[in-house]
Amino acid sequence: MNTLEKAHNRCVFQRRVKVLSQWLISLLPMNARVLDVGCGDGLISSLIKQKRPDLTINGIDVLIRNKTHVPVSIFDGHCIPYESGSFDAVILVDVLHHTVEPNELLQEAKRVSSNSVLIKDHCQDALLAKQTLLFMDWVGNSHQGVALPYNYWSERQWREAFGNLDLSVHSWNTRLGLYPWPANLFFERSLHFVAELTCGTHE
Repeated sequence: MNTLEKAHNRCVFQRRVKVLSQWLISLLPMNARVLDVGCGDGLISSLIKQKRPDLTINGIDVLIRNKTHVPVSIFDGHCIPYESGSFDAVILVDVLHHTVEPNELLQEAKRVSSNSVLIKDHCQDALLAKQTLLFMDWVGNSHQGVALPYNYWSERQWREAFGNLDLSVHSWNTRLGLYPWPANLFFERSLHFVAELTCGTHE
């Protein structure tokens, strides 16, 4: 691990997983069966489970790490290997911008959820947003072997995609508190969001 990666882990990653777990804890329904899609090492799910023992959480990812904090199953990045309505909630934390076809995975998330889909991802509306996101993505993920298609959307594109899939935006939060001052002035802005989506009727 080089100096930049060490600094990212110390100053960004540890705060990020704590803050994001708190956001998700506040949005997940009681006694829910939860699927964490693209869960990585499962640390966020593990932190959620510590504070919310009422939840049952499974993780899936295209890469299985040598050490994971929750049980993680492999999947192909396209088809979620569960029957429709198998979960009460599906979470995707910084996953969709790593896919070539975000709509495909969103449709799958909706299919296997009977209630809600929670998304943390990026918007590229702000000044120099794409360049900032490229840098953050590369620092945070290049050493992990994660695919980096840098597929960032504007807020308008996100909301259009949700509408096309009959996913209703129940809440949309951009003031997440992921970074301390003064890093938040450059790396936070309106670049990040957490959205709670409710599912329409399944086909």
